Amino acid sequence: MITVISPAKNLNFKTPSYLDGFSLPEFLEDSRSLINELRKLNPKDISTLMKVNDEIAVLNFERNLAWKTPFTKDNAKQAVLAFNGQAYIGLNASTFSDNDFVFAQKHLRILSGLYGILRPMDLIQPYRLEMGTQLKTKKGKNLYEFWGDKITNFINDELKKQKKKVLINLASKEYFKSVDTKKIKGEIITPVFKEQKGNSFKVVFVYAKHARGLMSRFIIQNKIEEPEDIKAFDSEGYLFNRDLSTEKEWVFTR
Repeated sequence: MITVISPAKNLNFKTPSYLDGFSLPEFLEDSRSLINELRKLNPKDISTLMKVNDEIAVLNFERNLAWKTPFTKDNAKQAVLAFNGQAYIGLNASTFSDNDFVFAQKHLRILSGLYGILRPMDLIQPYRLEMGTQLKTKKGKNLYEFWGDKITNFINDELKKQKKKVLINLASKEYFKSVDTKKIKGEIITPVFKEQKGNSFKVVFVYAKHARGLMSRFIIQNKIEEPEDIKAFDSEGYLFNRDLSTEKEWVFTR
């Protein structure tokens, strides 16, 4: 069983990593190719492309120039500790045990616009490149075309190593669109998190992001390899709602 999640815009590179172990991204040469394209853009271009303000555009212009290989613990950080958005607050990887990190490295994958797909311990350098960005390259007009089937093929190779050929989709729609679901050689299950509003339940995105991290943590800390076992998820008041769920979409409400 493999779980995929999205990255985060917010990053934490101020706090040094306390982990000695690390791995390197599978598609680092592709990342270098994208960085070379990004380096052609000035801050104004970046602001227009990414729809960000001038301050963020300048920051990422500087990040693109500073990006370099080889990645080491001195110039990069493990992805699971570098990302710092709502999902990663829920994941709270800084409190993982050694066994948790070992399990996460085998079963958790992070989709990324710049790196394609990451293992938790893969080193990354600061960047901002959302999967939906319309960055033109020799491979196409956007990042979906740039990555093509690479991410899907990588996931299929990972699923071959698993007891259960099941992909748990805890990524956003923007990022999961980079996976060709028709070519995935296994079952896909998408947990959905909803809040009670009067007599109905609705997705509140900020809570849903956090809940995706909570569920990822639940899977890792309980070493879950049987999909049915995630129905026992009960963090922060969420419970499996059988009435609202379908075979492929499992709804958790609170």
